[in-house]
Amino acid sequence: MNINDVQLLQSIRSNPSLTITLPTHRTSPDNKQDPIRVKNLVTAAANRLTGTYGKRAVEPILRRLEALAGDIDYRYTLDGLAIFVNQDTSLLYTVPFPLKERVVVDETFYTRDLVYALNRTPRYWVLALSEKPARLFEATRETLQEIQTGGFPLAHLGPGGARGLPNDPAINQSAYRDEHHRIFFRQVDEAFAPFMAGDPLPLALAGVDRYLAFFREVSKHSDAIIATLTGNYDTATAHDLGRLIWPLVETNLQHRSQQILRELEVAVGGQRSASTLGEVWRFAREGRVATLLVEEDYHQPALVDESGLRLNLIDEPTAPDALDDAVDEVIATVIEHGGRVAFVPNGALRAHQQIAAILRY
Repeated sequence: MNINDVQLLQSIRSNPSLTITLPTHRTSPDNKQDPIRVKNLVTAAANRLTGTYGKRAVEPILRRLEALAGDIDYRYTLDGLAIFVNQDTSLLYTVPFPLKERVVVDETFYTRDLVYALNRTPRYWVLALSEKPARLFEATRETLQEIQTGGFPLAHLGPGGARGLPNDPAINQSAYRDEHHRIFFRQVDEAFAPFMAGDPLPLALAGVDRYLAFFREVSKHSDAIIATLTGNYDTATAHDLGRLIWPLVETNLQHRSQQILRELEVAVGGQRSASTLGEVWRFAREGRVATLLVEEDYHQPALVDESGLRLNLIDEPTAPDALDDAVDEVIATVIEHGGRVAFVPNGALRAHQQIAAILRY
């Protein structure tokens, strides 16, 4: 699941629309409880739909729901499961982050938990550079999912790839092959561009030195590259590739967080910063936050005043209309306005009360 999937779900309106989410487990014996939990939630959802709308009206939805639940392979679940069903839609996602156990019936699908989890979980793109073929993966921590749309996987069909080099002594064979490799990796970069535009994440590369060099030379996304894994990974599985590349990405993400903390110091000196959740909330709503910095474990329930610009921090989200976590609301708001979000180690923003912003103006 990625941001585009969430946006698709958010665009669907049909009454009733059913959402079921729950945490799951990757390994035995913990995953033995997952089928029981799914069965109980499906039963609860069916009872709720039938009780509210009548059995005859929701019968097609119940059939879709039963079919989806029956298709779950519990040997390959990750950390969370999300089911979306209405009259025309039936979608199931296994996700590499835990989700709260919920059954929600509304005119739209419930995506809030997914948005917040995606925003707080380290995600990145992986390009495994090869001529047979180049592969693209969307990654969450060490979990990689191969993309098989938008032209990927992409094979080198030109000279030096699927086609042989011309048998002409007047042609420098090595230079000719290299130039067509550049052409191919430019095609890879162009095919990757829509994915990056739709979900601008850090990029990790895997491949032999020559391919890495060619791609860097022709790519328009060199600034996004956060890690490189050198070697031939033509036959590596997504699991093996993720296990090798995630430690490199994690290390470089830590370096990036230190760089962003230095950028914050400069912004503080130039009076282009904001501190505390209340202050950051207001600037985020106004679309003025270029970069949001948040300590990794910072969560805060709050109430919002009638203007929508002021917060009243509370200890427990029990009051009517309370936000479970105003920090996640700020994160979503900054992203909606085109800003970036960086998570930093706990304690790194002590002077700013765990959250800070670099302002656009």
